[in-house]
Amino acid sequence: MLKKSINIAMAFVGVVVGAGFASGQEALQFFVAFGPWGILGAALTGITFGITGMIVLRFGSYFLANEHTAVFNKVSHPIVARVIDYGIMATLFAVGFVMFAGAGANLEQQFGLPTWIGALIMLVLVIATGFLDIDKVSTVIGAATPVIAVFLIMAMVIAVRQAPSDLGNLQPYAEQVQTGLPNWWISSLNYLGFNVIVAASMSIVIGGSHHDTRAAGWGGLIGGILFGFLLVGLVVSLWVALPVVGEQDMPTLALVNEANPVLGNLMAVVIFMMIYNTAIGMFYSMSRRMTVDKPARFRTVYVAMCLVGFVLSFVGFKALVSVLYPLLGYVGLILIVALLSAYARGRSRITAEIERRETIRELLVRKLHPRAVFTKRHERKLRAEVAASPASDTQLEESIASEVTQELIDDGHLELEQIEPADQIPRDLVGKG
Repeated sequence: MLKKSINIAMAFVGVVVGAGFASGQEALQFFVAFGPWGILGAALTGITFGITGMIVLRFGSYFLANEHTAVFNKVSHPIVARVIDYGIMATLFAVGFVMFAGAGANLEQQFGLPTWIGALIMLVLVIATGFLDIDKVSTVIGAATPVIAVFLIMAMVIAVRQAPSDLGNLQPYAEQVQTGLPNWWISSLNYLGFNVIVAASMSIVIGGSHHDTRAAGWGGLIGGILFGFLLVGLVVSLWVALPVVGEQDMPTLALVNEANPVLGNLMAVVIFMMIYNTAIGMFYSMSRRMTVDKPARFRTVYVAMCLVGFVLSFVGFKALVSVLYPLLGYVGLILIVALLSAYARGRSRITAEIERRETIRELLVRKLHPRAVFTKRHERKLRAEVAASPASDTQLEESIASEVTQELIDDGHLELEQIEPADQIPRDLVGKG
């Protein structure tokens, strides 16, 4: 379970660590602008984001959801669900085209390229990746996360080593940072809301691709804590380097360039990867939602939304972050309240479902293992447990049976020629259709 949880955590972090975060622009406007109090705000955001991440991913896994309304329509009032749905859709699209703007700003600052070139390269990459299935998309997002973390830690070390001896002189620089938020604690709450609403849709899709609800929840918690660690480190780094980075579109990039231009070039590539990560998550999950009733139209809608976002991205990266992100953060706070309320009401049912799926898994191991005994009593028990689950019968069984079969093959207990035809596993187990 630990390996699975870590993989989920990497994908989860990859969704939220995008252009605004990696560039340092979010950290600058939401936290560094408030000086040392902003560091405390970043720590509180990290802790609470881990808790909300656990809840979001657990809900996605609990319902085996393939888009966010599959969760919100079931756990909140219809009016609240509709508001959340519209808010998430607006967020996905807004952050998506901000990523295109970030790609352009990144390559312009580091290599002097026109902003449209970076945005166009990102557009091509995002469209190409959107033609993959969700497991491959999650793998792409998660694979870049360790690289991202290493480079952010490197930037933090550089900043701390070059920190001035008198930190008291940094306050005037902090006061010059433009922010649309009144104080550190409102900014902390707002940033939490922003990240939850940014991550919610794709995180539900990621959680929905895993039947192990416990592993999904741990993945969200681990990912949230890792994000908090990176956030606090980034805020401290930019705080001590304010004289150098305060006026830059990409403060983190400026910080690394100050230490070593070669490392700066590598950092520009890493930031581009982060932008890519988040852009995929935004446009993929938005298009899945828009085509939930007509999945055959997914690719057409996906490409169309990417093209529209590309055009809108030319407003400018810093301006988009300063205006759009705080507005989205307040909408995100409504989402957090709805999630916490629903989780408090349904926690016992989620716990029961975790145990139920473990039972289903044990019974499927017995059924599919060539040397195990699987009686009619076991089959009745399996059908009853599957029928009691809130998830789709066929989807749940296919997910668990596929994992069990692969494990039996890997352990040498099962040969490929022993596997029953796909239409017999697990359709003959379906209890209620």
